[in-house]
Amino acid sequence: MARLKVLAIAVATGKIGYVYLIGEKLKDWGLSRKASVSTEQAAGYAQRLINDLKPDVLVTEKVQAESSKSAKTRSLIAAIERIGEHNYLLDVSVERVKRFKNKYDEAVALAERFPELLPWVPKPRRIWEPEPRNTIYFEALGLALLAISPRAKSYP
Repeated sequence: MARLKVLAIAVATGKIGYVYLIGEKLKDWGLSRKASVSTEQAAGYAQRLINDLKPDVLVTEKVQAESSKSAKTRSLIAAIERIGEHNYLLDVSVERVKRFKNKYDEAVALAERFPELLPWVPKPRRIWEPEPRNTIYFEALGLALLAISPRAKSYP
């Protein structure tokens, strides 16, 4: 049986990141600040990833009404979802589930399972500092794992 190729794309203020898994092996990851400028840029970035990586599944975040994500971030996610609908792949939206106290603890847990991401584990920020850009990798990876095994209680 062929292993499923999963592309998960996460969007946060000022950045769009992705992870690409084949089966449960992490094969690629990256981020773009330019893609977060407009819905056209986000859609183009997603389409390039789909063309290059040829995933079977595209995973995005299902944003809840009570989410603190901005209207712009929501529109970028919607643009990426529309690209998924126009490609020959399974387009899945999953709710982000809070499994850890914060995103830094989540990043550490994910890096234990995927040690290739250890150098990208963000250090917790002080309240006046911006969010580290590397958090987007772990958001995307969390989405991918939720799509692959939605009933799992933890990542490792």
